[in-house]
Amino acid sequence: MHTREEKLEQYGRLLDIMDTLREKCPWNRAQTNESLRPMTIEETYELSDAVLRKDSEDIKKELGDILLHVVFYAHIAEEEGRFDMADVASRECEKMIFRHPHIFGNGASEGLTEEEVAKNWELIKTKEKGGNRTILGGVPDSFPPVLKAYTLQDKASAVGFDWEKKEDVWEKVKEECGEYQAELDAMADKVVYTGAIDQYFNFSEGTLEYRSVRFETEVLDKPNFQGNAAVNYTDAETPWTRIIEHKWFEFGKDEEGNDLPRTVISHEFSSEWKPGDEPYYPVNDEKNGAVYEAYKKLAEK
Repeated sequence: MHTREEKLEQYGRLLDIMDTLREKCPWNRAQTNESLRPMTIEETYELSDAVLRKDSEDIKKELGDILLHVVFYAHIAEEEGRFDMADVASRECEKMIFRHPHIFGNGASEGLTEEEVAKNWELIKTKEKGGNRTILGGVPDSFPPVLKAYTLQDKASAVGFDWEKKEDVWEKVKEECGEYQAELDAMADKVVYTGAIDQYFNFSEGTLEYRSVRFETEVLDKPNFQGNAAVNYTDAETPWTRIIEHKWFEFGKDEEGNDLPRTVISHEFSSEWKPGDEPYYPVNDEKNGAVYEAYKKLAEK
């Protein structure tokens, strides 16, 4: 293993390399926090995968990639005059000292169990400057739903809010399912046919104007994890606006026959409807609205 001086030397070397790259490399100079974000997510998953595989060489490699990203974000902030890497490290040091009063406090106490430390950790976080105001605070909005739910439960469990028996959890699940079914039953009376409703009623109230959809597909020869939010425009003024983006991954082959990860992106657009097309979206204007309301009344009978 290396000495402390050798560790600091290599860290300083990394800072010097980042300075050079931001000055002389067009790609590195063009990066922003927003462009780095999807790559940081990708690197985090790669580290997680290496940890699960217990692959020390890959863990070392992926830790280096994430460290580079930390330095990168800090360098961008330094260029903008907001903070630098020293501020990042100092903030983390102060946070760790504040959150471990049993180690660094005046009344440092020994003999705390792991569970007691974890419980204190969440409580202390609500007291620190700029920290979470509640026990359940600090969970990123961008978390995937399942991970978000798991993290919230983990935080609640750390301060004693948990189920004593797994059977109690299942009873709560059944209770929530019952409430959900009741909501669905209540909504059933309000559901109307939303396909080609004029055709369904033999055009008795008139003909609706619709929008159809068209698709365009592109292939990126690399993984791409950044998605776009769906936007649905159905009014006559914006007939060609993209409404949704679908992504999936597959493996192609490079020139040497090696597997090449690719991202396939399908862009879905609304388009002008013509007879024979699928009538996906009724146009949202006054004339169409009046016809649609007439059909809606028929559907509610």
